Amino acid sequence: MNVRNAVLRISAGGWFELYDLFMTAYISLGLISEGLFVATAPSAFALYGFASFVAAGFAGMFFGTLVFSWISDRFGRKATFTYSLVWYSAATLVMAFMHSAAAIDVWRFIAGLGIGVQLVTIDTYISEISPAQQRGFWIAVSQFIGYLAIPVAAFLAYLLIPHSYFGLTGWRYVALVGALGGVVVWFLRRGLPESHRWREARERNERHDLAHAWSAIWSRPYRARTAMMVVFNLAQTVGFYGFTSWVPIFLATRGVSFTKSLEYSFIIAIVNPAGPLIAMLAADRWQRKWQIVVLALVIAAAGLFFAQSRVAAVVVAFGTIVTLANAWFSCAFHAYQAELYPTRIRAQAVGFVYSWSRFSSIFVGFIIAAVLRSYGTLGVFSVIALAMLVVAITIGAFGIRTNRVALEDLASA
Repeated sequence: MNVRNAVLRISAGGWFELYDLFMTAYISLGLISEGLFVATAPSAFALYGFASFVAAGFAGMFFGTLVFSWISDRFGRKATFTYSLVWYSAATLVMAFMHSAAAIDVWRFIAGLGIGVQLVTIDTYISEISPAQQRGFWIAVSQFIGYLAIPVAAFLAYLLIPHSYFGLTGWRYVALVGALGGVVVWFLRRGLPESHRWREARERNERHDLAHAWSAIWSRPYRARTAMMVVFNLAQTVGFYGFTSWVPIFLATRGVSFTKSLEYSFIIAIVNPAGPLIAMLAADRWQRKWQIVVLALVIAAAGLFFAQSRVAAVVVAFGTIVTLANAWFSCAFHAYQAELYPTRIRAQAVGFVYSWSRFSSIFVGFIIAAVLRSYGTLGVFSVIALAMLVVAITIGAFGIRTNRVALEDLASA
């Protein structure tokens, strides 16, 4: 199977991963209108606050990436890709039928474990099967296909959430669509090749050992890269999910009606796939570290304008700029962090550094809710801008150049 067909199959599975991940924002109003959660609870860590739902998913992803990412290095990319998707699809299916905030949070956490493993595995998988001169391109292709899920989730939320069918409220049907991924991937896995780099590492008897992998992450030259990516991931998720998980609520708290909030959110969501399309053109032509730096600054600036805008068209315009920049930014850093480590520890290392984005995401919802309650949307986007400034400085000052360099050469640099 050629690279294109393999990437398309992997990306089809990734579509459900991103659908499940990003539906958080679009089912928020449904969860709130059913009385299961509230937008801003008086107590920051109250279970009935929407922030707890956001935190539950990211807590699962944190433990999934930190504790279980080694599975891909041990058992292979193909098997891990398949079973992690089946895991979170099944958990999302169960969650769709829960009727209390606590039960929904528990199953969202369980789903997050699988999503966390899947996030790391897809980046690792595609990086290893792609030629050096096209690595960024194929990651962007994968992200483009995955990001097509976001407008689908937003559109389904717009159609379904205001209504109930057969005794089930609309948000539950939106969640059930995400649960179909486990069925789809079971057929996609047939004929999917294993990573040739992973196979070669196994044939050289580079056995995966957790203790050895951990020490390798902190050996030269990887310790500087690891420290850089930990700081980066702690900060980037504040800017990325601080916006994407809260768009409908930002609009609703500013007086936009329930239906209009869903409508504007859908319009903003439509541009998500355009970000990876731009990334496909720029990925291997413009150094990834500088893409990350510039896009972080764009997100910071556009977010501040979004927060201060009052005219609907202007709000949507700046919302689409933030969304477009976020999607392109995601392509750049997903390709970048998978390039920094050798094959034998790639999934373990990427899982470790990426887990810190999931860790900070646990608290992002609570921080956003508290700042939104006290300082409004301008306060929220000031926090986001500060986080993206940290991202720009970290990568700009300490990042290495990776474009068109073989993974083996980057590993020995």
